[in-house]
Amino acid sequence: MKKIAIFSLFSLLGFSQNNPNPGYWQQHVDYKMEVDMNVKNFQYKGKQELVYTNNSSDTLYRVFYHLYPNAFQPGSAMDARLTSISDPDKRMVKTFKQADKEVYESRISQLKPDEIGYLKISNLKQDGATAETKEEGTILEVKLTKPLLPHQKTTFTLDFDGQVPLQVRRSGRNSEEGIALSMTQWYPKMAEYDFEGWHADPYIGREFHGVWGNFDVKITIDKEYTIGGTGYLQNKNEIGHGYEDEGITVKYPRKTKTLTWHFIAPNVHDFAWGADNEYIHDKITGPDNVELHFFYKNKKENLENWKKMQPKTAELLDFYNKTVGPYPYKQYSVVQGGDGGMEYAMCTLITGNRSYGSLVGVTAHEFAHSWFQHILASNESKHEWMDEGFTSFISDLAMEQVLPSKKKEGEDQNPFQSAYGNYRYLVKTGKEQPLSTHADRYDYNMAYGIAAYSKGEIFLAQLGYVIGTDNLMKTLKRYYYDYKFTHPTPNDIKRSAEKISGAILDWYLVDWTQTTNTIDYAVKSVDEENGKAKVTLERIGRMPMPLDLLVVFEDGTQKTYYIPNTLMRWEKENPYSIERTVLKGWDWAFPTFSFEIPKSKSDIKAIVIDPSGLMADVNLDNNVYEKK
Repeated sequence: MKKIAIFSLFSLLGFSQNNPNPGYWQQHVDYKMEVDMNVKNFQYKGKQELVYTNNSSDTLYRVFYHLYPNAFQPGSAMDARLTSISDPDKRMVKTFKQADKEVYESRISQLKPDEIGYLKISNLKQDGATAETKEEGTILEVKLTKPLLPHQKTTFTLDFDGQVPLQVRRSGRNSEEGIALSMTQWYPKMAEYDFEGWHADPYIGREFHGVWGNFDVKITIDKEYTIGGTGYLQNKNEIGHGYEDEGITVKYPRKTKTLTWHFIAPNVHDFAWGADNEYIHDKITGPDNVELHFFYKNKKENLENWKKMQPKTAELLDFYNKTVGPYPYKQYSVVQGGDGGMEYAMCTLITGNRSYGSLVGVTAHEFAHSWFQHILASNESKHEWMDEGFTSFISDLAMEQVLPSKKKEGEDQNPFQSAYGNYRYLVKTGKEQPLSTHADRYDYNMAYGIAAYSKGEIFLAQLGYVIGTDNLMKTLKRYYYDYKFTHPTPNDIKRSAEKISGAILDWYLVDWTQTTNTIDYAVKSVDEENGKAKVTLERIGRMPMPLDLLVVFEDGTQKTYYIPNTLMRWEKENPYSIERTVLKGWDWAFPTFSFEIPKSKSDIKAIVIDPSGLMADVNLDNNVYEKK
């Protein structure tokens, strides 16, 4: 009855392919898995039944599974990448000096046979017939025994044997904080097939793309271990461990050594869990009766921070509900585990030995991913900035709400200032690559991190400058409403903004995400002409923008000027409370633009390009004219 009730509930909440793009489709999966975990040797056995629905108009002759644990083996692609990139992830390498030079050694390369990760597949069948398979690293190719026709279903069954690696990256056992099991990317996972074809990317270190579906998972594990993660626990009053209903006392038969936990997760594209025999499990009720669960080590120095963080998580939920859209599930878990912070369906795994501010901050960021990856499921391998950047944008706003930073009077109040600083630093290094670069193929981890997080965050913050902050926030809500539970692309966020504002924004999407063109405008000169001030501006960077200018006069009065970008065929409403003059548009083909101010040059104290600071001009030194 519980299972039926949950699926009925979520069908009522609109779990459907509601993407407004004509002809849109997406594949669907229904997983059933039974897993036995041996906590002594960290090996597990499982059975999987997967009903795959081909909603495309294509006939499929093969499918692909991800076998993520295979990355944690000496000689893997992930191992090789750690030795070939000049700035490897420091969590994944050992660093030492060799002849006054810093040398990196891959931690994966040193894993012993009983420490590696693996996922071995056997007895794979399609509708009862044995299928031919070929394994290559973290990808399993399956040749179908019969073609899967458009709009038809097929059932795959398989057995799998896995070993949890020592904690190196995201998933693993025995983390530095003593967490026994961080079970992420742990099962045979069907690769995504969409309008672009198959996305059978090897696991080299970045993030993921998954098929929307339903998960029915049973995990058998030592009875002393508590599990927290994705989904709704179906047998909570038999399991206990803090899940049981109020007033229920759970007693196990005397000879019970293991418990079988039964989780249901409707309409998600991943399933993750953490487990430990020392977890404290707290739960509180957040907005809209969402159960918020917290799993963390019973470590004296961290207890206060984890307790204080819990009501802040409820505040975060309320903020995201109001600024983006309602969280559609009735559960979310914050689980100590992993190697930093990583988002999964209905949960996150985070390291827990943190200060209070850091704990709230990492939770704010990972929780925000629930909206910008686990409801709006863009392809992170190709468009990582849509998830990491948008998540950074909304979580920075959230932190100013739930844990305001104490700034002195006169200090910059821009909550995105750090992102702008990071981006300008990246440009100066000369190592920037376009945001359209595949996440695994950045030359430097530094360049990937700043691009995905900071430049992606600026995409939205600067869009607020281009179309107005009110239009930006309306855009986020429209984007969420139109594309939730689908796989939006960069064009979709652009179209949402265009529909809300009326502006044409293709130029913005192209220049900011597909090139490394920069924005650099300058006040070239201020001259006297016929008793009036003649201002000449110069476009030095390749990327065009509309311009807001603030003019401060010697008598203390102020005025703003707005120069439209002709590519937009649109004018922004006045964002300031002072008088504004809208000038003719500045066409990109002209490197300079001149206009008159109906006062003499001597009357002008200063002219400032973009007083908001939201335009990512790479050279701020030439943005201001000051009377000498």
